[in-house]
Amino acid sequence: MKLGVTKLSSAVRLALSLGAVIAVGASGTVFAQDTGAQDAANQPSQKKASTLETVVVTGSRVRRVDLETSSPVLTIDRAQIQASGKQTLGDLVQQIPAIAGAATNPSVNNGGGDGASTVSLRGLGSNRTLILVNGHRVLNNDINTIPASMVERIEVLKDGASATYGSDAIGGVVNFILRNDFQGAQISANYGESDHSDGAQRGFAATFGTSSDKGNIVAGIDYNKFDAISSANRDYSKYATYLYSGSVFNAGSSRNPNGRAFLSDANGGGTVTLANPVAGKTTRADYRPYNKLTDAYNYAAHNLIQTPQERTNVFALANYNLTDNVSAYFDAFYNKTTSNAALAALPFDANSDGVTISKDNYYNPFGQDFGPGTDAAGAPTAYNYVSRFTNLGQRVLHYSTTTGQVVAGLKGNFGADSSWQWFGDLNYGHQGTQQQSPGYVYYNGLKQALGPSFLDSDGVVKCGSAGNVIAGCTPVNIFNLNDPATTAALKNFAAAPFYHTLQTSRRVEVGANGSLFDLPAGTAQLAVGLSYDKEYQNYQVDLIAKTQGLDGTCFISQEACSTPLNGSFTDKEAYFELFVPVLADLPMVKSLNVTIGSRFSKYNTAGSSWNQKFGVEWRPIDDLLLRGTVAGVFRAPNINELYNGATGSAPQVTDPCLHLSAAELAQHAAACQFVPPGFAGSGNSQTTGVISGSVAAGYNLKPEHGKSYDYGFVYDPSFAPGLSISADLWRVTLDDTITPVAAQTVLTSCFQNESSPFCSLIHRNVSGDFSFISQPTVNLGKVNTKGIDGSIKYKIPHFDIAGQNWGDLTASLDATYLTRYDNDTAPGQPGDVIVHMAGHYNNQYGNYTRWRGLGQLNWTNGPWNVNYTVRYVGAVTTGWADLRENSSADIGFKGVELKSDAQIYNNLAFGYNLAAYHTRLDVGVNNLLDKQPPLMYQNNVLNANTDINTYEPIGRYFWGRVTVTF
Repeated sequence: MKLGVTKLSSAVRLALSLGAVIAVGASGTVFAQDTGAQDAANQPSQKKASTLETVVVTGSRVRRVDLETSSPVLTIDRAQIQASGKQTLGDLVQQIPAIAGAATNPSVNNGGGDGASTVSLRGLGSNRTLILVNGHRVLNNDINTIPASMVERIEVLKDGASATYGSDAIGGVVNFILRNDFQGAQISANYGESDHSDGAQRGFAATFGTSSDKGNIVAGIDYNKFDAISSANRDYSKYATYLYSGSVFNAGSSRNPNGRAFLSDANGGGTVTLANPVAGKTTRADYRPYNKLTDAYNYAAHNLIQTPQERTNVFALANYNLTDNVSAYFDAFYNKTTSNAALAALPFDANSDGVTISKDNYYNPFGQDFGPGTDAAGAPTAYNYVSRFTNLGQRVLHYSTTTGQVVAGLKGNFGADSSWQWFGDLNYGHQGTQQQSPGYVYYNGLKQALGPSFLDSDGVVKCGSAGNVIAGCTPVNIFNLNDPATTAALKNFAAAPFYHTLQTSRRVEVGANGSLFDLPAGTAQLAVGLSYDKEYQNYQVDLIAKTQGLDGTCFISQEACSTPLNGSFTDKEAYFELFVPVLADLPMVKSLNVTIGSRFSKYNTAGSSWNQKFGVEWRPIDDLLLRGTVAGVFRAPNINELYNGATGSAPQVTDPCLHLSAAELAQHAAACQFVPPGFAGSGNSQTTGVISGSVAAGYNLKPEHGKSYDYGFVYDPSFAPGLSISADLWRVTLDDTITPVAAQTVLTSCFQNESSPFCSLIHRNVSGDFSFISQPTVNLGKVNTKGIDGSIKYKIPHFDIAGQNWGDLTASLDATYLTRYDNDTAPGQPGDVIVHMAGHYNNQYGNYTRWRGLGQLNWTNGPWNVNYTVRYVGAVTTGWADLRENSSADIGFKGVELKSDAQIYNNLAFGYNLAAYHTRLDVGVNNLLDKQPPLMYQNNVLNANTDINTYEPIGRYFWGRVTVTF
């Protein structure tokens, strides 16, 4: 606890010192005028007037006075953003209870590392959540590219909105509203550090705004730098911890730097490892039996639980009145992000990597071949040898990403007295990503170096034989990677493949909205629009990493293999939205409004989709709003799904062809090609195990489509001003979801039906084990999910105790309960697996705990502000229990069911306004009680023995910020 006090006091001292320095130039100046939520409290008359203006709320295209619509919208204002202490917008948004699944963040090292944060509303995936900035689409879903210092508020629509916004708005929409009318200057600096003295974050932001009677401009810069945190620095992640058959142990990979040789019976059988590494050539006597508990390599300590990154955002917004009825607007931002992911040194597996170590290799002490090979009868003759190239250093993924977005347009009225407004704009987005990944090995060259070699008359080891020397080849002693000579030889084959991605989007949109006609209950409003969109992607791959065939392999390790991509699509859309006030001011009908929307989308690659939306708002009394929506939703296939080539995967399957007789194999010849009678599996054919897969794009894909339902109420009791209670029942169903065919579905379908088209996707070696299984991307799956959202908010503007005013108090609680999440990956197919994810976690789909909640308590009194936040993540069952319909099979845990307890995270922040210096100081502690993430074991997760997409891996974190307004 003493360390925590020291950290907090350091943050306070930092804030005070920064404030003293910056405030010198601020004394005597005036405060900036910002119409955001934080300053609105000081302008009551202005706030009252603003409620009478017509506005467009996220989820609707029409302009209305009412802020509450038929769709549920969660708003996070600027004051909440600043008081959260979260270092990125991603960290902030991912606290929302409606988020589930496996959205990525900078803590994701394996499978991430580019610094991105994405959002997965309803757990439907980040590709089914639409991200907007000022109501405009952005090219990429990484919300960390949005300048946090410029965000006025965040509106989260928790409802399907394809009729309003088009593709991707299935789980909902997250709209970042920027500070369009800021005036003055504001400079802030912040610093944060974990309780373990690592993971430091430094940030600086400057925002400037000016205006005249003709318009305004806002511009600035936002900079943040984050230090890495090694998995070795936390007790829960420093080892690769496994759970098998109820036993827990720290283990790792059998691919250790001392090697592991699988010996033939002639060599005594079993597996051995180098006992005492020495320089030079090893002998058989240098080896001892391999011990899986003590000889396994701890790869976990080399991974990261926070990837290092550096971000710079530059932004500008402008509005200019060309005439009394026409104005021009311009929004632009540019972001550059550099980041790294780190993995353990490259593992070597002679069988999987397709490399044969010759029995005639000079350094081979065993006199037998290692690696793939069969005799004339097709039986395997070679045995495996595995190792790890620690002498070449870690695998590192270096990312450099630049993102730009420009929106420019005109808007205006159709006349001074017209209620109709129009707009037209061009939205251009650009993103370029460069990735370089040192730490790999060029296997084509290594194959020669591990082939036959000999010691010549001069005492020099050479490749080939005395009569056939291979020029330019240096033999490698893979049996002794500790030898400096081996390291020098291996560096000849070191590879650092390079990848480059370019994405662009061009979108033109025109629209209009206004009053259509008057009814006794009010005025009907209509919004209409047209849009044209073209997206393009070009993906280039280093020659050594370019896939060479259907199996997704290349000249280096398969994990680094990729396929170049070049493709585009166009989309033409037309939409309308009609708001009709049906009844008003009648008994039990204070108001009854109906909203009808429709959008037609036509893609040149995936055909067309027509989606409708119907919403109802009924106020029986002033205090109560009953609301409901039914909407069609869709997602068009993206460029990767349309054009991507073969990419390696590692599916887990149960091989139905094991332990069969010759007669049985004859009945299933297509699925069991090359499998010998009684085959028990070797290499990649364990009864249940991970095999090689190859995921390829789909060329006849069509849009996913489905329905979104939401029914709820909002109760604002007049007897308790400031209190608001709401609840919503929601459901989303999807058909024809775009997904790679599951490898198990391929196997089972072919095994049960010899004429199944899936049979052509199975590729076996002549020994009977799997080479790979093709997994084409198709429209095949179904998703059915539903749940309940609840919210309570209570704002007491003047909190009195015993007649004394203690300031303003605001309390809120938002919660989501997931009642169902079923993912049917292959409906109607043999071996169909329905994944019942509600209440479960697994590595493929993510975390679908039933309960999530977020509570906040904010107190303001004069210059002081205190904010307390508590985040709740419910208990979850890990593994494959209850994942197969009509089956209680538990594939991943071998009969052991693992439950992780609920997690509660507490954050506390203090703020103080130094009015005389126009300065605000903020300090806080995130994860106040230093809650560690639950242990979920390495055999079930990719990163750090836990689910770092959901839980907070860093531990207690202290931060401080100073903001000066000129």
